[in-house]
Amino acid sequence: MSESLVQMEGIVKSFAGVHALKDCRFDLRLGEVHALVGENGAGKSTMMKVLTGVYQMDEGRILYQGEEVRIPDTRAAQKKGISMIHQEMNLAADLTVAQNIFIGKEPRKALKLFLDEKEMNRQTSILLRQMNLDIDPTTLVSKLTVAKQQMVEIIKAISYDSQVLIMDEPTAALSDAEIEELFKIIVQLRAKGVGIVYISHRMAELKRITDRITVMRDGSYIDTVATADTSIDKIISMMVGRELFQSDKTNRLKDETSESMLEVRNLNRRNVLHNVSFTLRKGEILGVAGLVGAGRTEVARAIFGADPLDSGEIYVHGRKARINGPHQAVKHGIGYLSEDRKHFGCLLEMDVSTNATLATTGRFTRAGFWMNEKRMNEVSTQIVEELKVKTPSIKQKLKFLSGGNQQKVIIGKWLTRDCDILIFDEPTRGIDIGAKSEIYKLLENLAAAGKSIIMISSELPEILRLSHRIIVMCEGRITGELMNDHLATQEQIMTYATDRIG
Repeated sequence: MSESLVQMEGIVKSFAGVHALKDCRFDLRLGEVHALVGENGAGKSTMMKVLTGVYQMDEGRILYQGEEVRIPDTRAAQKKGISMIHQEMNLAADLTVAQNIFIGKEPRKALKLFLDEKEMNRQTSILLRQMNLDIDPTTLVSKLTVAKQQMVEIIKAISYDSQVLIMDEPTAALSDAEIEELFKIIVQLRAKGVGIVYISHRMAELKRITDRITVMRDGSYIDTVATADTSIDKIISMMVGRELFQSDKTNRLKDETSESMLEVRNLNRRNVLHNVSFTLRKGEILGVAGLVGAGRTEVARAIFGADPLDSGEIYVHGRKARINGPHQAVKHGIGYLSEDRKHFGCLLEMDVSTNATLATTGRFTRAGFWMNEKRMNEVSTQIVEELKVKTPSIKQKLKFLSGGNQQKVIIGKWLTRDCDILIFDEPTRGIDIGAKSEIYKLLENLAAAGKSIIMISSELPEILRLSHRIIVMCEGRITGELMNDHLATQEQIMTYATDRIG
């Protein structure tokens, strides 16, 4: 058995009298990748914030390298060699790679009056070479890809001589190729004896990269298991503690000649889209697959009027539609859920009621000026009940809800508008397995009720699970179309996605 790095025992943490952690435990070994999983709200982040000094535990103890320690703040954690890479990166975009890595601990010249930029760049180069990263230390962070920024975050943590590295959803915004590069870095760190806590909702990643998995649920410790000896189904069962929704594989579009709700013809945008054409039928879930950069989001934004087209036509209910902006798309009954819900889908600082009625504000005004708050509350309460949104009240700010519940409120916004055509761009990105199950059930229920859905997803099992029909894109073109009967496979989709036909 490897030497223990961290032991957390009997951890209790409450907020305003509500238990966030109840007698929880976690341990990490030298040179181990240990996954920490659970639904949103399970207590994972709170547990790691206790370890990194963000929160102070009410009860329990922490042993670090065999000695009981107190970690009063994040600086104390860093000094001990405990660092956390958050899902939303904390880099300064207008500073260089070197400046970001050494911020707050910059090398100085004689008399300590001036920063030694040359020495800072030299030390950064050494750190980058150790991780086999080809990045110029003088490059502005704003010029780097998301994947490279992620690597810089890791190097920044390593610069504190970290023995414990906590990664929170590290692959959420990365392509498959970028994930491979990240995994290489993790393997290097593991070989050097660094203990890594890996928080992720992606089950396949856990089986591939982790040694053990600890499961939490509702603020409580459930179990710790060896990854190699445990099935994904078993892990999910421990996480959710309930039966998940299973898509009815026989529930396919019964009438393939049903009414055309949306038709796009020869959509073109220079260097982005090339003669994109397809039809969406009533009650259909049309999956759109492809690799990062294939043009999937660009098609959605073009249909919704968020981006201009050079040429092409859009038909709604068989009639040519003029859509030069999102407001016109909404008038035609089209709703769009962006992949970046926090920036383009909702108002995090506003409450649930405001967000649920955001697309229909005009319906709740009296005399053109005064908001009918009573009616807004009635409608938003109905949405919360129908979609089973977990919130203390409709007056709760959206930022305090989990990702899955935020997504439900955004969907509710378009249901309030009663849109016939819904475009979902990465509808389950960044949400846990239980919330995914609920979103899946919701999409199938919407389709069964006659709504027409375009679903863009990078997760091929998700595409195959829900879609009646699948179109695949590569480099701005549609390269294949599959009816999602029992013969459709991930291999077929990837063949079209890499344009390897012929």
